Amino acid sequence: MRSADRARFELLHGRVTGEGREIAVLSHGFGTDQSAWDALRPWFEARYRVVSFDLAGSGPDGYAGYDPRRHNSLYGFADDLLEIFDELGIERCVYVGHSVSGMIGAAAAVTRPEAFRRLVMIGASPRYLNEPGYTGGFEQQDLDELHDAMAANFQAWGAGFAPVVVGVSDRAAVHEFSRTLFQMRPDVALAVSRTIFQSDMRQVASRLDRPTNLIQTRSDVAVPTEVAEWLRGHIDGASLDIVDAVGHLPHMTAPDEVVRALEQRLA
Repeated sequence: MRSADRARFELLHGRVTGEGREIAVLSHGFGTDQSAWDALRPWFEARYRVVSFDLAGSGPDGYAGYDPRRHNSLYGFADDLLEIFDELGIERCVYVGHSVSGMIGAAAAVTRPEAFRRLVMIGASPRYLNEPGYTGGFEQQDLDELHDAMAANFQAWGAGFAPVVVGVSDRAAVHEFSRTLFQMRPDVALAVSRTIFQSDMRQVASRLDRPTNLIQTRSDVAVPTEVAEWLRGHIDGASLDIVDAVGHLPHMTAPDEVVRALEQRLA
């Protein structure tokens, strides 16, 4: 649980690097921590003052920042983000969110639009469940089986989950994803996964009115291309770049492709 005398940014292992005048906030996805940005960090640091942190439940002793009541919805994670903005005095930034952090950023930007000059979402999804007229990629039975496997044997589940999510034959990326996934306390990982996969943030995404750039791989087991197309169609003025990569972690496995999209959209 959170120590009362620790600021949120400190509690979530916040870092500020880079020498740019404009601020870029980097927020990672489930199963990783802020080290997932290591391949892209030099590009950002050459251009921005870079703020990064670990989501509640993630990173070393991540459970210390996790509150089962606060974080039982993505809005609690969005509250963390805005609290960090307040602590650091961030009034305007470029926000880059991978996976679940895309919708965390969307929720925060709907609440405080003036703080977000632009959002970049990598492999984001507002809803993972299929329903008539919407393709999220999963049926409820799929998610029930996933969470039953997590609860039964977290290590065995993670060993199979990591290469599927990475999606390419990249031993270093699989090893790194496994390392950060297994940093999570199993009960916290299960709770966060349920919160993510059962969320429905489509109304939030539809209310987002900040410039938004979507980055998606050609094939992603967690987020079908149809989801990225839905976001482009429901976020006013959003752009979509399908990068020449596969898997859910292109910022780790294909950083050059992601940089090409960033250079085009953030120039």
